[in-house]
Amino acid sequence: MSETPKIEFPCDYPLKVIGHAEPDFKEVVVEIVKEHYPAFTESSVEVIDSRNGRFASLRFSIVAESEDHVKTLFVALKAHKYVQMVL
Repeated sequence: MSETPKIEFPCDYPLKVIGHAEPDFKEVVVEIVKEHYPAFTESSVEVIDSRNGRFASLRFSIVAESEDHVKTLFVALKAHKYVQMVL
């Protein structure tokens, strides 16, 4: 059985957040990310709407400082009612 490769921190860490296409979905996600990564800029967020318009996908990268820091952000994002999935 092979070991999962270790990530060396700090590093650029790509994220994809999928959720309900509410008018303020992007702003809510950006606010949560900024709580954990104050230097994060909204301009780096790419928004992709689903075909039927019910969902939206946000793609962006953060500078991850540690595995725990990333896990804390995942938990905070998943806790919001708009967010369906964080990848």
